[in-house]
Amino acid sequence: MKYYIIAGEASGDLHAANLMRALYAQDPACEIRFWGGDAMAAVGGTLVRHYRDTAVMGLVEVLKKARPILQRLSFCQQDLLAWQPDVVILVDYPGFNLKIARFAHRKGLRVAWYIAPKVWAHKAWRVKALRRDVDVLYSIFPFELDWFRAHGLEPRYFGNPLVEYVAATPFQPLGEGSVVALLAGSRELELQFLLPRFVALEKLMAADPRTAGFRLVLAGAPSLTEAQYRRYLPADSRIELIFGRTYDILHQARAALVCSGTASLEAALLETPQVVCYGFHPLTFAIARLTVHVKYISLANLTLDRALVPELIQDDATPERMFRELERLLWDDACRQQMADGYAELKQVLGGAGASVGVAQDIYETFARI
Repeated sequence: MKYYIIAGEASGDLHAANLMRALYAQDPACEIRFWGGDAMAAVGGTLVRHYRDTAVMGLVEVLKKARPILQRLSFCQQDLLAWQPDVVILVDYPGFNLKIARFAHRKGLRVAWYIAPKVWAHKAWRVKALRRDVDVLYSIFPFELDWFRAHGLEPRYFGNPLVEYVAATPFQPLGEGSVVALLAGSRELELQFLLPRFVALEKLMAADPRTAGFRLVLAGAPSLTEAQYRRYLPADSRIELIFGRTYDILHQARAALVCSGTASLEAALLETPQVVCYGFHPLTFAIARLTVHVKYISLANLTLDRALVPELIQDDATPERMFRELERLLWDDACRQQMADGYAELKQVLGGAGASVGVAQDIYETFARI
């Protein structure tokens, strides 16, 4: 079979790469053409566009890049028509992929959506497009299932792919010294918001005898360059920037400050005590307050439906608040144990390994017989 896969950011690249491995194992003679990143390229297939050229979020940011987005959309549509895949596999990234799903459906191409878009939180009207344009929808969070069913869809759940990926990843030590991990996100606008606050936090930690000796290790995202990070780090900063070792950093860290998203779930699966931090352009945030309808932003809290990890959003994400929450995670044993117990429950709710293999087998069996 011929699979055309579209992933538009770092987390999608990771999940899609694991899915690709499983597809090659299930269907060794298959052909894969994809939009994605380095993880997918390492598996094989033909890379059409790297997600570094496509990742964008937030109303203000999208408006600034409207023309190149439309150009990429047109290019993708023509590429699909020219290649004529047996199935188009869309991986999250709803702003772009919903348009591709509509186009593919109209042109008679079959569509599978892996990692269901979070329409239960934002833009619920998009569920109509999913019902109309998507043949099979795969969820990776059990709490989503009832919501989709109530809106006329029957999603398929084979577990969360991060569970198997984290469990299979070996760890290498980072050297001596106690570590506080910093994960500032995978997009430029996230760096703009969080890195100045992390730099201010560094000064607060240096002024306190109990935290002055900690190493602050910043995990570099593959979608960003060292120059993008250095733009926000003063020359005298002690923050260590390390690429390609996010799991090593989280595994060794006594605590972490984590940008909301996949990274917060990874920290939970690695059992790292964490504070989730997030913010937007002020206009984007003002609009989000009116349109986003969720109790929590971190995936661990959403999955357990309770505030297991602290969340500091927008105006609450000050260096002083970060420092206070970090102190609790570093020194309060009862707080650390409560979070550890919650992480154990989270793993049980998500289920065991095998998500990528299950989805690949289901895609092959579903679309091979149509």
